[in-house]
Parts: sequence; structure tokens; C-alpha cells
Amino acid sequence: MLKRLTIQNYALIGTLDMELPKGLVIITGETGAGKSILLGALGLLLGAKCDLSVLKDQSKNCVVEGEFDISGCNLDLNDICEPGSEIVLRRVIAPSGRSRAFINDEPVSLGLLQEISGRLVDIHAQHQHLLLTDKSYQLSVLDYFTGAGEVLAKYKEVHVALHKATLLLKQMEDEFNANAKEEDYRRFQLARLEEAQLVSGEMEELEIEHGQLVNAEDIKNFLGGALALLQPMGSSIVQNLKEAAHLLGKCYTFVPELEEIAERLESCRIECKDIEQELARLEEGVVVSPQRLEIVEERIGLLEELMKRYGCSSIDELISHRDALKAELDSAEQSAGDLDGQRRLVEELKLERDALASQLSAIRSSGTDRLGSVLMESIRNLGMPHAEFAVELLQSDRFTENGRDDVRFLFSANGGSRMVEISKVASGGELSRIMLCLKELMANYTGMPTMIFDEIDTGVSGSIADRMGELIDRMGRNMQVIAITHLPQIAVKGETHLLVYKEFDSQGQAHTYLKQLDYDQRVMEVARMLSGSQLSEAAIENAKFLLK
Repeated sequence: MLKRLTIQNYALIGTLDMELPKGLVIITGETGAGKSILLGALGLLLGAKCDLSVLKDQSKNCVVEGEFDISGCNLDLNDICEPGSEIVLRRVIAPSGRSRAFINDEPVSLGLLQEISGRLVDIHAQHQHLLLTDKSYQLSVLDYFTGAGEVLAKYKEVHVALHKATLLLKQMEDEFNANAKEEDYRRFQLARLEEAQLVSGEMEELEIEHGQLVNAEDIKNFLGGALALLQPMGSSIVQNLKEAAHLLGKCYTFVPELEEIAERLESCRIECKDIEQELARLEEGVVVSPQRLEIVEERIGLLEELMKRYGCSSIDELISHRDALKAELDSAEQSAGDLDGQRRLVEELKLERDALASQLSAIRSSGTDRLGSVLMESIRNLGMPHAEFAVELLQSDRFTENGRDDVRFLFSANGGSRMVEISKVASGGELSRIMLCLKELMANYTGMPTMIFDEIDTGVSGSIADRMGELIDRMGRNMQVIAITHLPQIAVKGETHLLVYKEFDSQGQAHTYLKQLDYDQRVMEVARMLSGSQLSEAAIENAKFLLK
């Protein structure tokens, strides 16, 4: 429950600090006194959007803080603060427009503040009874009543997963179909490149071989001429060098320097012999072959054509292109497998969604008659003794985030009339009464610790208002109820009565204040509500009677 509410620098409120007790708390005040301002500040604490125009002093922060007793509430706050029986929510709006939220002085996101506060306080704002005509709201009432929340949460999880999986499948199919159009061409390219049996460095070798084949006859002639010069007139230079060294060897004893010259001649002989053998080998290896030349030229032509076709400047680039094509085709095969897997996932999620939707429908269907009976009994106690109320569940072929069910609240204020959709027959006063019955019902099922009613009595008066007051008073025995009202029949309920009033300072500035009324003040306030600004003795006596 809300134990304390502190407001600073919000609209007409400079500073307001109020304690709120358990049970039913009545708030009244003249039109324009600031009751809506009070609710606006509370809405800010619960995560509503902020507007800088609400800052009373544009140079200061607006601060709204609420202290709550959470004993008995199922809130998991271990990641935020130390566990305890109390929690403090605070919202700060800076003049710059920056908004900050805190739980027990720990900064939190606005979403978390909304989530936590939404389980502590339920505000029924003016005209919210029109929600009764909204089918999604009607469905949520049925789900609360039947306890379908756990199955609904699982269904929503699967529904979202199916939606994402379906979108991904569509994306994968589009990509696969787009790639499939190019796949045949890629396979043709790869087949041609693999057939070419590319080898790194092959072009350089072919160009050398081509040069040798084109000039084979000249090369053979040149090598033969060089060999002939090494054997002039049939005499081998190598043999001559050997014999010269032999002759010099006979003179070593007489001319010692000749030994070194003889060694040099031997070195020349060995080198010349090696050159002669190498030239002979090369000359023998040169082949004049027009057939081989044709083969080499065809191979060079093929490689040049492939490089030109695929925009490559070397065989290595062609090989890289070939490998890339192979990787793309391998990836396409993998994509086909992934696509099949994604299709299976979508089908599995559809089956799971359908099963959960059917389970959800069964749970809802089991509670429609009971919900209709409970609400009809409660409505009849609010001045509509012949009212008929029923809940009709229809199943559609369309799956939404809430399943595949459509619900209709059927109503007839007069027992003999045919029941039709509540939006088509219920008046504003009837909607207010039905909404109050729903709020009482849902409060019991949700365990909401604090309920705030902002003029839920719209469109009713007299004995009906008194009965609505009794219902609100009964709710206040099990939870904290804060009721803002203009009706004296409701204002006299409960033990705590707060008055919202407005005063002007010497500069003509308006300020909103809140005070708790004692018995005498409460008598005068109820009398004002009965007779207006001119209080009569009859109104005062009537107020005393009502308060008894």
C-alpha cells in the first residue's frame, strides 16, 4: 500500500507531503482545486510521460516520491535493493527535460519503474470505464478471472518466436531464390575453371617454353657452333690443355714457376670440359617440335581467355576466383540445409502455438459462465435488479498476441430484453457501475495492494451512488482504496477524508494544498457537496446523518 506521497514543484503544488493509511481514503475538493494535479503527479511516479510545463518553478527539479508497504506483495527486488517490507519509488524531472527513476535510491530504467509500480497501484482514471467496450480489455478480465495468465504468457512467448522465425524464413527464402538464379552460371564457371586444371606459376613456365620452341632451330645452331669452336679443326681444346699441362710438368725441376701455371691449365681444362658437356646436353635437349609449339600456344590462349573473362591478371587470381566460386556453391548447399531447418522450426512453433491457443481457449471457455454470473450478481446489487450479463467466447481463424479468441460482453439492463454487446446498450452510469464491479473482481484476483478511483461514480447519483460507496468501502476492508469523488454518498464512506484546496498568495499565484479533515471539518465538506457554497442547516444535519 502507499504509505506516504511527497510532491515537489509540480504544477500548482510547491511542496506536499502526506501520509496515507490503510483502508478507504476519500479525496474531495471543489472543481479546479487540483485533484487532477494530484493524480498527474502520482501518474508521473508510476512512469507516465513527463511534460516540462508541469514544473511550477522552471529552474528547479520536479520530484515525486512514494513510500510503499510491500509486505505480502510478490516482488522480486533482489537485483535492485535489499529485501524488506518497504520500498521507495522516486521520479525526478530536471528543467532540461531529463527524467530519472529510482527504487530505494538506486537508479533504474523507466521501464522497470513502470513494471514495479504497476504491481503496486492501479489507477482508474476518468472515462476509463470506456475500456469496457474494448475487446482486448474484456479478454484480459476473462484471463484474470480464469487464471489463464501462465498459459497466456507461454503462448505470447511462442507467438513472438513464431513471428520472428517466419520473418527470418521469408528472408532466407528470398536470399535463396535470388542466389538460385545465379547458381547455374556459377556452376558453369566453376566447371570450366576446374577443367582448366590451373597451376600456380604455369603461365611464366609456358612463356619460357614458348620462347624456346619458337627459336628452337636458331638455339640448336648456336649451341652447335659453340661446341665446334671448342674443337677447332677436329682437335679438342680440352685435350690440348691436358697435353700442355703434361709438357710443363716435365720442367718443374728446372723452372719451379711452371708448376703453378700447369695447375692453372688443369683448372681451365676441367672448366672447359664441364662447359663442353653442358653445351652438348643443352644442344641435345633442344627439340624442334611444331606440334608441342601448337599445344603450348593453345594452353597460353586458354589461360589468357580465362583471365580476361573473369577479370584476373594472373593464374593465382584465377585460382582464387575458382576457390571463391566453390565456397559460394558450398555455402548455397549449406543454405539449403539451413532453409529446411528453418522451415521445420516454423512448423514446430506453429504446432506449439496451436496447442497453446487451444489450451487457452479451453481455460477461457471454462470460466465464461461463471464470470458472467458473478458480475451479474454484483451489478444487480448496484441498482440494476433485472440486469442480465453474459460473456461470450468466439474463436477465429486469426492468431493474435492473445490467442485466437474473441470475447463479447453482453448486457441488458432489463431482464426481458435481448442481450447485446455492452458498447451498444449501456449508458455512462451503467458502464461506471459495471466497471466498479470489474475492478472489485480483478482486485481480488490480482492481489493489487492499492486501488485509486478517479470519479468512478460518473453518471450515477442517489441510492445508486450510496450502493457504489458501500462496494468501495467493502473493497477498502481488504486493500487500500483511494477514491476521488464529487458525490456525498461516497464521500461519507471510510474513516479518512482528505480535502484538496487552492489558495492564492500575495502575488496572485495559485497553490494547491491537501489536508486531512477531522469530524467537524468533514461534516462541513459533505454539507458543501450537498448544498453548494451556501451551507444550510438542513445540509449540515443531512451531512451528520450520512456520516453516521
